[in-house]
Amino acid sequence: MPRRTATMLASTLMLIALLCAGVLIPVPYAEMSPGPTVNTLGDHDGEPVLQVSGHRTYPADGHLNMTTVRVTSADFRMNLVEAVYGWLAHDTKIVPHDTLYPDGKTEEQSTQENAEEFSQSQESAKVAALKELHIPVTSWVIVSTVIKDSPAEGRLHAGDVIKAVDGTQVKQPSDVAKLVTKHKPGQKVVFTVVPAKEQAAAEKAHRTATKTQDVAITTTDSDDKGAHRAIVGISAGTDHTFPFTIDIKLADVGGPSAGLMFSLGIYDKLTPGNLTGGKFVAGTGTIDDDGTVGPIGGIEMKTVGARAKGAQYFLTPADNCASAAKDTPGGLTLVKVKKIGDALDALKDIREGRTADLPKCTTKG
Repeated sequence: MPRRTATMLASTLMLIALLCAGVLIPVPYAEMSPGPTVNTLGDHDGEPVLQVSGHRTYPADGHLNMTTVRVTSADFRMNLVEAVYGWLAHDTKIVPHDTLYPDGKTEEQSTQENAEEFSQSQESAKVAALKELHIPVTSWVIVSTVIKDSPAEGRLHAGDVIKAVDGTQVKQPSDVAKLVTKHKPGQKVVFTVVPAKEQAAAEKAHRTATKTQDVAITTTDSDDKGAHRAIVGISAGTDHTFPFTIDIKLADVGGPSAGLMFSLGIYDKLTPGNLTGGKFVAGTGTIDDDGTVGPIGGIEMKTVGARAKGAQYFLTPADNCASAAKDTPGGLTLVKVKKIGDALDALKDIREGRTADLPKCTTKG
C-alpha cells in the first residue's frame, strides 16, 4: 500500500475513532437555551395570565413579557460532541451539571423546589404591586415547612402563624431563627402560634384569628457545616391576606424569576392607561415584598428569547447587567432596575419617548 494512502487511511480511522469517542464519552455538563416568553397582560392557553376580581381593572395594551430558560433534565448525560456544539452555538449555554442540579438533586426535587419558588414569587409580586399602589396588605409570619424527623415534626405544622418565640413578638421570618439560635442545643424554646386550621377558618369568615397556643419544643444541634447552633427543624415564611382576589394562571413554569414582570402586569391592570405605551417590553428578576428586584440565572438566554419574539426593551436586574451587556442581541435595549419603582420610571420614559434617559446596562454593571 502506498505511504500516502496508508497515511490517509490511518487519519480517517483516527477521525472516526475520535468521533465515536466524542459520542460515547459523557461529560459533566448541562445545557441552557431560550424558553418561552409570555405576555403577562395577555392570554396563555386560552385564559388571561392575570385575573383580578373584587377591584376595578383597566384595559392594558402592549407587552410586559416574562421570560424563561429551558434546561436539560437531571438525568440527561451530555456527550462531548453535544457539549462542543453547545459551546459554539449562539443561542445555547453549556454549564456544569452541578450548577443546575447541585448535590445530586433529582428531577423531581428540582421541579418541586421550582414550583415552591414560583408560588412564592407570585405572592411577593402581588404584595409589591399593591404596596406601590398604597393598597393595604395584611401580612404575618408562618411555618413554611417542617423537616421530617425533626423536633418540630408533629408539634408545628405548615401554615401555623407564629406570633411569638419565648414571648418575643415575631415581625418577620428572620426573627424566628434569631430567637431560636439564642438557645443551646437541647434547651426548650416556646412558640406561640395560631394553628393553621384556626387561621384558615378565620380567613374564610373574614375575621381575625385570636385563638393561640404555646408549643414547647426541645432544640437539637444543627448537622450542617459551620458553627453548631440550636434548631427545631422548620423554615419560616410570610403569608398575606389581600383585599381582593388576584389569580396568576400560568402552568409549567417554575422558579422565582418572573416576580418583577408579574408585579408590573398587576400594576398595569389596576391603573388607567397602559405602562408600555404599546411598546414590546420584556424582562426578568425576582421581587420581594418590598419591591426589591433580585438577580436570576440564564440572563443571556432570556435576552435572546425575548428579542426573538420582538422585544425592544428588556428590564434587567442591576446585578445581572454586566453579564447581559456582554452579548446583547441587536435591537434590544437593556434597562437596569433595582426596585419596582425603577421599572415604573423606565416604563414612563419608554412610553413618552425619552429613551435617552433610560438607565442602560453596561459591561461594568
